[in-house]
Amino acid sequence: MAKKHKKKHACRQSGGSCRGDAGDAGGQAAGDWERGLLDGMPAFLRARKSEQFLLGALIGAAAAWVLSDEELRARLIKGGMKLYSNLAGGFEEMKEQMADIRAEVAAEHQEEA
Repeated sequence: MAKKHKKKHACRQSGGSCRGDAGDAGGQAAGDWERGLLDGMPAFLRARKSEQFLLGALIGAAAAWVLSDEELRARLIKGGMKLYSNLAGGFEEMKEQMADIRAEVAAEHQEEA
């Protein structure tokens, strides 16, 4: 009887379910998907606001690093410009194709009349 009591006490302290929940294919219990990015951190860091703050701090630190490194910033700007020019060229090509299709449809419509 003492073993069962210890097991229940251990399950309550861990915050998990001790009913023998079957895990999913990844070996995780059904409620594990609800755990956040900071699952291994202390309870006060797992709070939703703390998690959002730390994620924002990491993103801000990455942005500060990128903006302070002149060579990296130049490469990112060049890459962005190439991407923009490729997208703009693709849209221009599509507009030309649409104009050609419209002209063909108009020509066919005039032949029928």
